[in-house]
Amino acid sequence: MMEGNQTVVTQFLLLGLPIPPENQHLFYALFLVMYLTTVLGNLIIIILILLDSHLHTPMYLFLSNLSFSDLCFSSVTMPKLLQNMQSQDPSIPYAGCLAQIYFFLFFGDLGNFLLVAMAYDRYVAICFPLHYTSIMSPKLCVSLVVLSWVLTTFHAMLHTLLMARVSFCDDNVIPHFFCDMSALLKLACSDTHVNEVVIFIVVSIFLVLPFALIIMSYVRIVSSILKVPSSKGIYKAFSTCGSHLSVVSLFYGTVIGLYLCPSSNNSTVKETVMSLMYTVVTPMLNPFIYSLRNRDIKGALERIFCKKKVQLNL
Repeated sequence: MMEGNQTVVTQFLLLGLPIPPENQHLFYALFLVMYLTTVLGNLIIIILILLDSHLHTPMYLFLSNLSFSDLCFSSVTMPKLLQNMQSQDPSIPYAGCLAQIYFFLFFGDLGNFLLVAMAYDRYVAICFPLHYTSIMSPKLCVSLVVLSWVLTTFHAMLHTLLMARVSFCDDNVIPHFFCDMSALLKLACSDTHVNEVVIFIVVSIFLVLPFALIIMSYVRIVSSILKVPSSKGIYKAFSTCGSHLSVVSLFYGTVIGLYLCPSSNNSTVKETVMSLMYTVVTPMLNPFIYSLRNRDIKGALERIFCKKKVQLNL
């Protein structure tokens, strides 16, 4: 298709990761194991929460949704990355690139909002334990989850529609392993000022505001914990929140460093490594962070396995 003397791009080429050819097979095996671990770990958490009635609480409603969003978030980029590492054709159609942007933003944002809901849940549980059941009512919990899905749909659709109006001409090589918005805008041959302004404003609101709410929740939690005279109470509260803070630090640390504090000397390699941290590593670690030190999850596993054993013996 021609427009003047310029060819309009119908597909993009993903350069992928800067891995030497001799190490391709090793990294392919590593990323495949990481992706399968992510899928399996998050699926186990979702299934446990669905099957065990003891886990039908606000915290685990949010956690099951977070596990689903992590599983899908990783699936937006990893299968294509793995395919391109094995294939000599790293192309992705224009429509496929827009679809990847939409789902990448959707599931990334969904995890973001669910982390806020989980922080609020911990805040109520520790600061208002006697009123926890009345405050965290089923209606409020479902409303928070639905609101998260609605806001992420709006945000992802906004950026995807804005990206659809951008024109791409001769250059179609994306120096990344997925269709990253900032990398795509650098290839545009039309005005991208509106896109850049909207990205800065909306990403600031959708990233900084949730992050600020989480920090506020934990400031209140810590001040409440320090008022507890019992060292056992302090340990219990910190261990409950420790896993959540680990996830928050991993996710927001890399995303804010990449999108809100861009450095002029940021190399493509550095940006790619930071992207790998929140698209691959964080979704994989979440199930371990939430289950290894979580008595409820361990108890649910034991109850389900004991049931299976009893059924087999019968």
